[in-house]
Amino acid sequence: MKVLRIAALFGSCLLLFAGTAFAGQAAVNTGCGLGTILWGNKADNSVLSQTMQATTNGTFGNQTFGISSGTLDCQQPANVAASERLMEFTVANMDNLARDIARGEGESLDTLAELLAVPEQNRGEFYANLQGNFADIFITGEESAANVLDRIVVASN
Repeated sequence: MKVLRIAALFGSCLLLFAGTAFAGQAAVNTGCGLGTILWGNKADNSVLSQTMQATTNGTFGNQTFGISSGTLDCQQPANVAASERLMEFTVANMDNLARDIARGEGESLDTLAELLAVPEQNRGEFYANLQGNFADIFITGEESAANVLDRIVVASN
């Protein structure tokens, strides 16, 4: 019983030290979300309160909702609608994109460049970069649209 009391006292001291050592870090460490809203104004910026915020955010999986909707103290990215259109286009046109990227030209490649806001004067270079990196974009032929878009962004930089 004495060992349990000593462990509890040690744990309490550790939490008090951690709370003062990491004060002001809650918003940086936990980000936005329901946990930040629920515990943020009541929290003392200790490790315990930050853990409660992060656990609430993670348990309810609400940060992605907050980011995409601009709620829960999150800031909505400016290009959410463009990203949705880009993803929808890519999903619907994977075969056409593969064909046009391999050729270095085509209607689906023109639409892709437009959705990615590639300036007209840079499109020739953009198409050539994608064509030169075709094997890195379509590695297996079974890629998801998200993987293809990620690889296109990497190849075009």
